[in-house]
Amino acid sequence: MKFGLRVRGGLAAAFIMIAGSAALPLAGVVVSSPAAAQTVNSIEVVGNRRVELETIRSYFKPGPGGTLDAGRVDDGLKALIETGLFSDVRINRQGGRLIVTVVENPVIGRVAFEGNKKVKDEQLQAEVQSKPRGTLSRPMVQSDAQRISEIYRRSGRYDVRVTPEMIEQPNNRVDLIFTIEEGAKTGVKSIEFVGNSAFSSYRLKDVIKTRETNLLSFLGSGDVYDPDRVEADRDLIRRFYLKNGYADVQVVAALSEYDPERKGFMVTFKIEEGQQYRVGSVDFQSTIATLDPNSLRGYSRVSVGSLYNVENIEKSVEEMQIEASRRGYAFAVVRPRGDRNFEAHTVSVVFAVDEGPRTYIERINIRGNTRTRDYVIRREFDISEGDAYNRALVDRAERRLKNLDFFKDVKISTEPGSSSDRVILVVNLEEKSTGDFSISGGYSTTDGALAEVSISERNFLGRGLFAKASVTYGQFARGYSLSFVEPYLLDYRVALGLDLYQRQQLANNFISYGTKTLGFSPRLGFQLREDLSLQLRYSIYRQEITLPATLRDCDNRQLVNGLPNPAFVPTPAFINGNLGGVDPTGNNGLGCFANGEASLPVRQELANGATLTSALGYTLNYNTLDNNKNPTEGLLVDFKQDFAGVGGDVSYLKTAFDAKYFTPLVSDIVSIVHLQGGILNKIGNNQLRMLDHFQMGPNLVRGFAPNGIGPRDINPFGTQDALGGTKYWGASLELQMPFWFLPKETGLKGAVYADAGGLWGYQGPTSWAQTGEVNVAGCQAPTRNPNNAGTCLGLQFNDQNTVRTSVGVGLVWASPFGPLRFDYAIPLTKGQFDRTQEFRFGGGTSF
Repeated sequence: MKFGLRVRGGLAAAFIMIAGSAALPLAGVVVSSPAAAQTVNSIEVVGNRRVELETIRSYFKPGPGGTLDAGRVDDGLKALIETGLFSDVRINRQGGRLIVTVVENPVIGRVAFEGNKKVKDEQLQAEVQSKPRGTLSRPMVQSDAQRISEIYRRSGRYDVRVTPEMIEQPNNRVDLIFTIEEGAKTGVKSIEFVGNSAFSSYRLKDVIKTRETNLLSFLGSGDVYDPDRVEADRDLIRRFYLKNGYADVQVVAALSEYDPERKGFMVTFKIEEGQQYRVGSVDFQSTIATLDPNSLRGYSRVSVGSLYNVENIEKSVEEMQIEASRRGYAFAVVRPRGDRNFEAHTVSVVFAVDEGPRTYIERINIRGNTRTRDYVIRREFDISEGDAYNRALVDRAERRLKNLDFFKDVKISTEPGSSSDRVILVVNLEEKSTGDFSISGGYSTTDGALAEVSISERNFLGRGLFAKASVTYGQFARGYSLSFVEPYLLDYRVALGLDLYQRQQLANNFISYGTKTLGFSPRLGFQLREDLSLQLRYSIYRQEITLPATLRDCDNRQLVNGLPNPAFVPTPAFINGNLGGVDPTGNNGLGCFANGEASLPVRQELANGATLTSALGYTLNYNTLDNNKNPTEGLLVDFKQDFAGVGGDVSYLKTAFDAKYFTPLVSDIVSIVHLQGGILNKIGNNQLRMLDHFQMGPNLVRGFAPNGIGPRDINPFGTQDALGGTKYWGASLELQMPFWFLPKETGLKGAVYADAGGLWGYQGPTSWAQTGEVNVAGCQAPTRNPNNAGTCLGLQFNDQNTVRTSVGVGLVWASPFGPLRFDYAIPLTKGQFDRTQEFRFGGGTSF
C-alpha cells in the first residue's frame, strides 16, 4: 500500500512521496569546520520563531571543561532532528561561534478528512496523533495514514488508500487533509476444514465467529475478513474438540488466501483430531498435610466413564481451589494432570493440591475505563488488595468482566510489586457502546402484526445499572414497560429489578374479550452457581375485562352496577327471567342472545370490575446449554411458583414446570425433549377466576389454535370462550436438522416433531345468582330452572381430560431479520370442542 504526500501551495520542497515504509529525509546537515573548542554560550541560533533559544542550546551537552567537541555537536544535531520540531537543521562555524540554522515545522491549523463515508470523522480524529495547534511531523503523518488504513482493514476494506495533503496558510501554518479512498469490503468467500472426520464442516462453522459472505451479509460483519478473528477461531475449534474428548487435537494452521477473481479471502483450517478419550479414573492428591484431598471430591465435575472434557476440568479446578481458600488454605494451588492410555482411549485424571508461593496482591490497577466507574469493575473480584494471590479467582473475575458486555476487550495481567512476594494486578479494558435503540417488528398468527420501540442502556451512568423503556403497538396487543436493574444491591451479588408495565390485549379470533393490566413487580436475583439461579419476586397488578357492547347487552339491559335494574321491562324474550330462553307463549324469541353473548364467567368479571392481584413468587432456573441462542446440547429447567393472596382480591397457588433437553445425534441432527406441567390450587373458600386459569393451545400441543384446548363454554347462543384449566401436562419430541444442500450462512433448519398434552379441571364460576339467567341447552335435573323445564341455570361447559396429540413439520430460520419459525401440524386426537389451527407462523426483529 502506498501513501503519497501532496502539497498544495509553496511547500513542495518540504515533503516528498512516501512509498511503503521508506524513510523520509528530515534535514540537511552541514558542518563547515571542526568545533572542538566551542562552548554552549558560543552557539548562535538563527531561524527560530516559536522554540526558545535556550531550549535549542540545551540539546548540546558540553563535555569536561564546558567545551563541545565534534562528537557532542553531532549528538546535539541528531537530538534536534529527533524532536520533530524542525524540517531542516544546519550547523556552520563562523569564527569562534557555532551558527545553528533551523527551519521550524509548520503548526497544524486543522485536521480534516475527505472521502470517508463508512467511518465517522470523530472516530478518525480520536485515532490520529496529528492534532490542531500541534507541530507538523512528517513521520507522525505517515503513521497516522497507516493507522487510518488499519481502521479500514478491521472493517474489511483492504483496498483503502489514504493520502495526506498539506495546504499552506499564513504565519507558517498548514491545514492537514487526509484524502481517503475507502474501497469495497473484502469478505470471506469460503471457509474450509481439512482433517475433520468426527465433526462435519457444517457443525464446525457454528463454533467459529467468521462467516461466509452471502446475500444478507450487509446486515452483519461476521463475513468481513479479520486476521485476528481467524486466529481466535483456531482456539475456538481447539477448545470445542477438547470439550468433546479429543485430548490430542491440534489446529495446525489457519490459512488465509486472497482470491483476486472472487475478490475475497479463502480461509482454511487444518485439523489433526486424534482419538476421542473418556475418563478412566479420577484421583485426588494433596501435599498439604492438614488438607484431606478427598474432601474436595464433591467439587469435581469429572466422573469416571464420561467424555474427557477440558472445560469441566477447568471448572473443577476453580471450584476446588476456591473451596480450599475458604478453608484457610489461601495459597493452595490445584493442578490437574492427565495420563493417557492410548490403547484403551482413556485418561486418568489426577487433581493435585500443593502449597503455592506465598504471594500477595499489592494493588489492582485499572486502565482503559473511560466511562465505567472503578468500583463497578472492582466488585467483580472476590479478592482485593492485601489478599493472597489466587489465580482461579483472578480468572473468574476476568470471565465476569467479559460477561458484563461493557467492554470490547478484557485482559488481566500481573506486574512485579515492591517486593518478591508482592504482585500488581493490571486490568486492561477497552470500552464499547452499551446503549441500544431499536425498532422491532413482527407478525404471528396468534398476535397479528406487532411493533415495538425501545431504548435501553446496559451501563447506565457508568454505574453498571440496566434501564429500559419500551412502547408496543400492535393489531391485538398494546402497552408500555419500564425496567430497571441494580445488579449489586447494597454491594452484595444480588440483583434488584423493578418493572412497571401496562398491557392491553384486544379481542381477536381466539377470544371474545379484551383485558387491561397495569402492574408493578420488584424482584431479586441470586446466582447460586454458574448454572443455577434463583429469582424471588412480588407482583401487584390491576386487571379488568373489556367487551364489545353486542356481547354484553343482556347484562346492560337487566343490570345496573351489578344489581337488578328496576326500570327493566322484559320483552317477550324475557319471560320469567329467562334471558334468551324458550318463550312459553310460543313466540320462541331469542332476545339478546340472538346476536351472541359472552360466557358467564366473562360477564361476571365484567360486572365485578377491576380486580387487584397481589402475589409472591420464585423461579429456580438450571441452565447447562452450550449456546442460549442456538443450543445443540444441554439442559434448561424452570420451576416456578406464585402465591396470590398477600392482600388483593384473589388467592391461589400456581405451580409450573418446564424442561428442555438438547442432545446432538448423527449428522448434525439435534434431538429436543420438552416436558412441561402445571397445577393451580384454590386457597380457602375463594373462588378461582377464569383469568387465573391456565390457557393452552400451540404452546402445549402444536396444531391447535390459541386457547384452543381444554374446558370450553358450549352454550350454542354464546361465543363459546375457552375457560382454561387448573391442571396441564405436555410432552414433545423434536428433531432439528440442517439443509445440507444449502450454505450454512442461510441459517435454515428443518424440524419434525410429535406433541402430546392435556388441560382440564375448570374451577371458576358456574352460576351467577344476580342475573337470574338460564341457558337454553338441556342439563341435569337438579339444575333445571323451575320456571321453565326446557332451560337450566348456570354455565354449561365441557371439561374432558382428553389427551391431545399431533405430529408436524417445521421450518426454523435464524435470519438476519430475527428468528422466524413456520409450523404445519396435524392433530391426531382432540377434544370434542377443541379448535385447531394447522399452520402457525411467528417471528420478528430489531433494526
